[in-house]
Amino acid sequence: MMETAENGRQSKKRRITASIFLDWVEELVIALSLIAVVFTFCFRVITVSGTSMVPNFEDGDRILVVNTHSVPKQGEVVVIVNVLDEPIIKRVIATEGQTVDFDYASRAVLVDGQPVDETAFGLENGITEYPYTSFELVDFPQTVPKGCIFVLGDNRAVSEDSRYQIIGMVDQRDVLGKAVFHVFPLNRLGPA
Repeated sequence: MMETAENGRQSKKRRITASIFLDWVEELVIALSLIAVVFTFCFRVITVSGTSMVPNFEDGDRILVVNTHSVPKQGEVVVIVNVLDEPIIKRVIATEGQTVDFDYASRAVLVDGQPVDETAFGLENGITEYPYTSFELVDFPQTVPKGCIFVLGDNRAVSEDSRYQIIGMVDQRDVLGKAVFHVFPLNRLGPA
């Protein structure tokens, strides 16, 4: 009789332990699922590839990208997909309906006839030179079509961007999201 009572207590103890373990596993699965959903549909961490956005973003930087599903604004840094083999990071210079041109004598980008103040982006004014490349260039001036944006890299000398026919005007549906935060390296940790 004594052994049966002891076996019953041990069996109850195992059931309680198994129940606690299964509850813990269930909570972990729910948490991981929520994290996966959030990082799939709301946020992503992207690694910058190349030097086209120096000095603001360098090769190997990891940045947090927010999927805002809103129309990108002039000056924002966005990650674009479906234009080259891998996602690219560029700055929005003009949005739909705006006219883009270049004044290579003053090394300026013009939007609607006015030079863009690039100091607002942490850059110097007068950084845009005529690109010497084997890629075909877009003829300017150009008006940005409905549903599109015009993007440039901050490091214009090496940036493949909307000046080139291979990229051209970017469909807003190809914008993965807006770069909002430097995650790595730690010495650059902070808002993008």
